[in-house]
Amino acid sequence: MSPRSRSALSAVLIALASLLAPCATLAGWAMHGPADTGRYVAAVAPLADDPAVRDAAADTLGAGFAGFVDEATAGPVNGAVRLFVRDAARSFTRTEAFHEGWDAANRTVHAAVLRALRDDRAAGHAVTVDLAPVTERVRDRLAEDHVPFARRIPVRHTAVTVLPAHEADRLRKGYQVLDVAAFWLPLAAVVFAVTGIAVAACRRRAVTAAGIGTALGGALLALAVLVGRRLTVAELPGPVDGPAAGAVYDALTETLRTASWLLVALGLTVALASWLTGRYGRPARRRPPANTATGPAEPTGPTPPRPTGTRL
Repeated sequence: MSPRSRSALSAVLIALASLLAPCATLAGWAMHGPADTGRYVAAVAPLADDPAVRDAAADTLGAGFAGFVDEATAGPVNGAVRLFVRDAARSFTRTEAFHEGWDAANRTVHAAVLRALRDDRAAGHAVTVDLAPVTERVRDRLAEDHVPFARRIPVRHTAVTVLPAHEADRLRKGYQVLDVAAFWLPLAAVVFAVTGIAVAACRRRAVTAAGIGTALGGALLALAVLVGRRLTVAELPGPVDGPAAGAVYDALTETLRTASWLLVALGLTVALASWLTGRYGRPARRRPPANTATGPAEPTGPTPPRPTGTRL
């Protein structure tokens, strides 16, 4: 294979590796980050202290409790009672019981969604959860803290729909694709990069190109995370939009943003090291000139033989 053909093949392989690097990072993050219940709960646990999340939770809890009061009194409550319920819900979000309920609810919902995504027999069925155990746990904690009327909090076993059937089926297909991509994309990226460097006519330049391509892929991934945040927050309706949704998105994508900047740093480091090695590496040896201006001229004739006898 000619050097020109080798260079062209190397460029194609390195370009493919650079494009696959951010995709492989995204697939690996999706399968080992949000798709893991323990990591998911740990990622969203600090959000219980976020003011925007607490306000959204207080509004939801206050509306739900006001609904219970409406059913108990067989009529709507007045504005003063609703204001009192809202203030009580805001105070509740600052307690340890809210933190425990937050973690328990996220763990329950995430486990239910994950089971539905991994089970093909759940096709055509909505994802539902029963939050009664979470309500009971929160009620017991409030009773331990001697909160008035805590034991009277109703615990209802009601199936709450988390994902409709059509959305669950669509996410199940995407999850299966990510499961395969999380293994094969990183392997393909490494194979393409190594092969592209091995067949290159100038391997040092190929290493530099691979580093620059990896850095560009990481920057593209960071930009995609930023654009995805704006699109996700804009498409969420109801009480989950705004700062609360942005806080949840930032918590879930924190490791992905870190991985994207690690790609940028790794690529730039490899490219810079390769460039410096080529520029300031060991210089090539030069043959000494035949004659110098100041040095003695080399003899042109035959060398006279050295005497072998001894002087008497």
